[in-house]
Amino acid sequence: QVQVVESGGGLVQAGGSLTLSCTASGYTASNYCMGWFRQAPGKEREGVATISDEITAEYGGSVKGRFTVSRDPDKDTLYLQMNNLKPEDTAVYYCAADSVPCPLLADEYNYWGQGTQVTVSP
Repeated sequence: QVQVVESGGGLVQAGGSLTLSCTASGYTASNYCMGWFRQAPGKEREGVATISDEITAEYGGSVKGRFTVSRDPDKDTLYLQMNNLKPEDTAVYYCAADSVPCPLLADEYNYWGQGTQVTVSP
């Protein structure tokens, strides 16, 4: 049984930084994609960043240059370093994993964490 668990959310002022972490356990496939998605109230879940087991990363347009996704394959751990945070980054951030070619489309992923709240104050 695959379990995905996020941590690291919180409250930060605009311009500040946060780092999110995610661990995926129980995944039996040798190669799989991991990614970060977010959902703000009243909005659809959007792709933030994904990274393959070969450490190829993709970013959503609104976070390019500010967020960095990284992965430790030995520990099945995913990170999201978020810099220069803006109030519009406020959302619940979710980690996802699946054997897919790392699309930034939430519907393509079957394994999800419970989410962690990130709030950026003006």
